[in-house]
This record gives sequence, structure tokens and C-alpha cells, in this order.
Amino acid sequence: MNAAADGAGSPKTAPVLFPGHRWLRYIAYVLVSLAALGLSLSGTDEMLSAYKLGVFQSVLAGFAQGVALVLALRRPVPAWALSLTATAFTALTVRAAMDPLPTMNPLPGSTPGPDWPWSTTEVVVQAVVLLFVALRVPTRKALAALAATALTTFVIQGLVGAQHYSSTGMVALAVCAVAVLIGTALRGRSEARTQLVEQVTITAEERNRRTLLEERSRIARELHDVVAHHMSVISIQAQVAPLLVENPSEELKENLAGIRQNALEALAELRRVLGVLRSENPEYPDDPYALGGPGTGVAPDAPQPTLDRLDALIENTRAAGLDVRGDVRGEVRPLAPGVELSAYRIVQEALSNALRHAPGSTVAVEIAHDPDGLRLFVTNSRPQQAAPPSPGAGHGLLGMRERAAMLGGHLTAARTFQGGFAVVAFLPRDGVALPDEPEGPHGPHDPDGPDGVDGPDAPDSPAAPEIIFPTGDDTP
Repeated sequence: MNAAADGAGSPKTAPVLFPGHRWLRYIAYVLVSLAALGLSLSGTDEMLSAYKLGVFQSVLAGFAQGVALVLALRRPVPAWALSLTATAFTALTVRAAMDPLPTMNPLPGSTPGPDWPWSTTEVVVQAVVLLFVALRVPTRKALAALAATALTTFVIQGLVGAQHYSSTGMVALAVCAVAVLIGTALRGRSEARTQLVEQVTITAEERNRRTLLEERSRIARELHDVVAHHMSVISIQAQVAPLLVENPSEELKENLAGIRQNALEALAELRRVLGVLRSENPEYPDDPYALGGPGTGVAPDAPQPTLDRLDALIENTRAAGLDVRGDVRGEVRPLAPGVELSAYRIVQEALSNALRHAPGSTVAVEIAHDPDGLRLFVTNSRPQQAAPPSPGAGHGLLGMRERAAMLGGHLTAARTFQGGFAVVAFLPRDGVALPDEPEGPHGPHDPDGPDGVDGPDAPDSPAAPEIIFPTGDDTP
């Protein structure tokens, strides 16, 4: 009955008091059981003294209300049905034991009899049970239970009637109505809070999803520029190739012409896509920390930057108020265009974050060229002054991780023990994950560990560049 009333698929779905604190649940059960025992004894005594029922009938009527009160903790609808049925049965039993209905007006001075059809215990239990019903089931079903209680009271008191009794019907209905009103209000408040929490959760998830999609769109926009450049080169080479061969055959000319035509068509499609992707400035021009100075590649129509323009980026950051130290290690080798672009953007975003959140700090930028790829280290010391509110869009770390993962690399960003922040990334040279690439941060770019330790004792996390900051931080 209860499962059908509240829409639950099984009685196992009934709510549990204090789900996170079992001992509080047991205490609540004990207190309610003690209250039910007291009401049962009180009801039994009232039936014996006021209604003049037998011992068995009095005990049955009194303890039926106590059982209903305990049952309401888990099954309020059956508890309401039990309480109402016991009340109606008791009222009719008492009515049969009373004087028959008078055939004429009662004698003057006749005294009223006991409370009927609701005893005090029955009113209390019915009100509490209806409160649980209103808390558990929808409002319309709680109102239906209240209407059934009112109808039962009207039939017993109004239609059947009795002689020499104190009417308790109106008082009982008023108390039960207040209980249903309170329970409905509490249930509505709980549902509103639940919906608010769900809405907040959905909003946060939607915001994260939108941020991820915006960052991926930004990355795709930049990589489309790289692809467009290569398609242009293919088109030009296909046009020039016949001129480099003496007496080229017609088949060669046709194949090269087909290659050039396909390249031009692909380039035209790329231009259309770029026109859509560049409809908005991806660099957030309202952000004063966007490093939008010369040489940073912020303008929508500017060519995509590479590591050759890293010096201009560092100079621009110094002009913004940070002490930046750059270092390039290892033999510089050719990199895939997407790797160079992503490496530049990761360093740019890390410097922008340092400007936002660590004003007055010292920043160390290290680019390490390894045979298997490129390692990036951007660390800053603790900020020397409070960071002002930042209007950034919150895409920084997300975008950096997306770029590294897209190329088969990885990126780690964490606070340092000295209060600064470190960003460590590894990008495969060709933008493809290495077959034996371990999960998690890559090891240090030196074959040995940071302290010259070789073999299984070498640490797995990358070693940050050993730079002594003038602020007293010996390590990043």
C-alpha cells in the first residue's frame, strides 16, 4: 500500500532515518517506541475508565494506536489505515455499549458522556501518522487521507450518532488538518531544496562541459591554421612539380593537377570552417592578463605562433611586471607544427596564470629538447602581493591538459612546497604517444634522476629546474 501511494517500486525504497548515522536512527526508534508504549497504556486506561470496555477490548484498542505510531516511521500509509480503522472500530463498539439513540429530546440536565468518537490518544496518534504521511507521499494523496479521516468522522458522528457524549470530531479534524499542513509545507521545502541542489549540480556540470567544448574549439581553430598552411604548400608543390621534370608525361601532369585541385578544394573548405571558428575572438580581449602584446599571436588573423616567438612572449611578460627567466636545454630538433603550437600555448597560459595569481613572483621557463619529445617546465615563486580579482574565463589548466592529451603527452600542475606553482608537461615529438609511454608524469629529461640516481630508485615525477629565486625559495 505504501509503495503504491508514494510511487516507489518496492517497499525497500522507504526512507531511512539518519542514513549516515545508524546510532541516531536507533535512538529515534527507541524514543518513538517509548512514546508509543506510553500512548498505548494511556489509551487502554481511557477505554477502561471512560468507555467501560472490557480488558481485552481496551488493550486491543490502546495498543493498536501504539503499533500504528511505530509503523509510521517506515510505512506511514498502512499506519494511517490501521489507526483510522482501530478508531472507527472502537467508536462503533463504544456506541453499541451506550444508551440507544433517544426517541425524544434528552431530559433537561442530562450530563455529557465520554469523548467520542475520537479519544485523546487516538487524536494524537492520528495527527502524528498524518504528519508522516504528508512528509512521505505527494500532497494530493495526503489530502485524500485527510478527507477519508473527515468522511469517517462524519459517518460515525453525524449519521450513526450516539447519546451522552462529548463531541471530539471537529477538534480531531482541526488537529489532523494542521498536521497535514505542516507536513506538506516541510515536504515542499525539502523538494525545493533537492531541486535547487540538482539544478546547481546540473549548472556546474553544464558549465564544465561548455568550458571544455570552448577550449577544444579554440584548439581546433588554431590547428586548422596549421592544416591550412600545409594544404597551401601541397597545392603550390603540385603546381610547380611538372616544371621540375623534363618532358613530364601526361599521366604525371594529370595526377599532379588532381592533387592540386583536391588541395585547393580542401583549402576552400578549411577557410569556411575557419570563418566560423574565428567569428569570436578566442583570446578574451577584456582580460588584462591575456598577454596580448606584440609577438604573442593573439590577433585572430595572425599566423599561429611557434617556439621561435617564445622570446617575444617572455619579454612581453616581463613588461607586464614579472621577473621571467628562460632557458632552453638540449639539441633543438624539428617538431611537428601542432607540437610547437601547443608548447607555445602551454607556456603562454602558464605565464598568464602567474600574472593573475602570483603578482611580483619570479618565474622560470625551461624548454628541454629530448630525443623522444619536448619537456616544458614553468615554475613561479610565492606571490609577493595579494592577487587582484581575475576576469579570466577559467580555461587555463583545462586547456593545457587538453593540448597535451591531444598530442599523446601529459601535463601536471601543482603547488610547490614553497608556496609557488609548477606546470610540467611532456609532448611527443611527432604528436603521437610513445608505445612504452608510462601513464602519469614522465620522468626527468636527464636519463638519471635529479640527484643522479639511476635504475628503479629514480623518482617517477619530473624534476623541476634547479633555480634559486631571490625571494629565498631554493627550489621551485
